[in-house]
Amino acid sequence: MDEALIRSLTPGVLTVLVRRGADFAAAEDAVQDALVEAVRGWPDDPPRDPKGWLVTVAWRRFLDAARADTARRRREDRVEEEPAPGPAPGVDDTIQLYFLCAHPSLTPSSAVALTLRAVGGLTTRQIARAYLVPEATMAQRISRAKRTVSGVRFDRPGDVATVLRVLYLVFNEGYSGDVDLAAEAIRLTRQLAASVDHPEVAGLLALMLLHHARRAARTAPDGSLVPLAEQDRGRWDTVSIAEGVRILQAALARDRLGEFQAQAAIAALHADAPTAGETDWVQIVEWYDELARLTDNPVVRLNRAVAVGEADGPRAGLAELAALDDTLPRHTAVAAYLHERDGDLDTAARLYAEAAHKAPDLAERDHLVRQAARLNSRHRQRR
Repeated sequence: MDEALIRSLTPGVLTVLVRRGADFAAAEDAVQDALVEAVRGWPDDPPRDPKGWLVTVAWRRFLDAARADTARRRREDRVEEEPAPGPAPGVDDTIQLYFLCAHPSLTPSSAVALTLRAVGGLTTRQIARAYLVPEATMAQRISRAKRTVSGVRFDRPGDVATVLRVLYLVFNEGYSGDVDLAAEAIRLTRQLAASVDHPEVAGLLALMLLHHARRAARTAPDGSLVPLAEQDRGRWDTVSIAEGVRILQAALARDRLGEFQAQAAIAALHADAPTAGETDWVQIVEWYDELARLTDNPVVRLNRAVAVGEADGPRAGLAELAALDDTLPRHTAVAAYLHERDGDLDTAARLYAEAAHKAPDLAERDHLVRQAARLNSRHRQRR
């Protein structure tokens, strides 16, 4: 069985059933039944039109289930309208499935899980492993999500911005389990970009490629984090960087700036610098200004404070930081870094240790602990 082919066909088959009138949950169950039949029969007798075969079998499975429903008369009307078997329509309706899975009635975690299941073609077990939760827990989450969107019809334009946020959540989930969610998010965003002519879709794809290009250099052999300034840039994926920059430049040329394009522009400036010392921090600050204007996000302003500290000196960065809420995630870590840059090592060491207690994950906590230990060691040596 060609797993990649199956995963690429599944969203289109599901969309055909929903367009014919099947509710989402029943359609998804029918498609899964059809996939089981494909696994049994295709190795010995592969169909000429795999998508058409799946649509035909899935629709029949849906009708079989529908006939058992109490509303038999309404279901039998659908039987009379059953299209004749034949080639499936060539139009790709997958984009509608993206909008359905990113419906505003769903929580972000449910939207992500449903997108991976319905659009990505991942199994419940694979999604559960990626999220490090029991399979039963993920099955319940997906079932609730399917019930929530079952009554939603494809009669309104979808919100591209919501779909992009869901895909960005997928990308940022990490690399746990047997599915690389970052690579999966890039695959899905490529698919979306092929269906939707929108500069922010291109901006998100560029951003993902530029971030993903640095993945190999982000951790040391022992698994510890390597800060951007200390990464071996020879390990960056220059092919992905070149593609990301090319996609970004085409999006920016359309003069419809959005937040993902601005974020990608910042990532491109980091990728363009041969060394950390050659980074164009002045231009990065300007892009953060644009990003802050677009989003008014306090985390953006926190990152801007770091950029200002690099462009205009650590005291300028600390002045920017003083205007922000000190309960922001990573505020203490940024303060520690800027104090170290300013030469106040005692304060920096104390703040690194404090930030370690607030770290969102083990890798970041260990990195901050090491930073504090490094400065404390230097302090003892001076004494």
